[in-house]
Amino acid sequence: MQKTFTISTRGQGLYGFTGQVADWVRGTGLLTLFIRHTSASLVIQENADPEVQSDLLAYFQKLVPPATDPSMSYLTHTYEGPDDMPAHIKAAILPVSLGIPVTDGRLALGTWQGIYLFEHRSAPHSRQVVAHLG
Repeated sequence: MQKTFTISTRGQGLYGFTGQVADWVRGTGLLTLFIRHTSASLVIQENADPEVQSDLLAYFQKLVPPATDPSMSYLTHTYEGPDDMPAHIKAAILPVSLGIPVTDGRLALGTWQGIYLFEHRSAPHSRQVVAHLG
């Protein structure tokens, strides 16, 4: 069983889509989520306090600043703007796929866990996440 979720982003940040996935899953098995892009990631993170998401965004912006930052002067792939190569670096560090058990039609996530698309680009994008339940 497969489905593609389309998630619209408004720029850098974490975009929760746990509810969409939870509404789709059935039965028991292993759910695999895979993002079809090289400048965004998938993460499981706390879904109770939005400060967690803003702190993660701030951390990764500090860890991998835009190509215009003097510390990033070594970058050569800058054709699509100062956020492009840093977005690829973040996607290389963070997961682009997740495995989540499904039991009796329910995601086996912890109480405070949610599924997020982590957008690394500054401009809005339409991202595709392929789900496979087997």
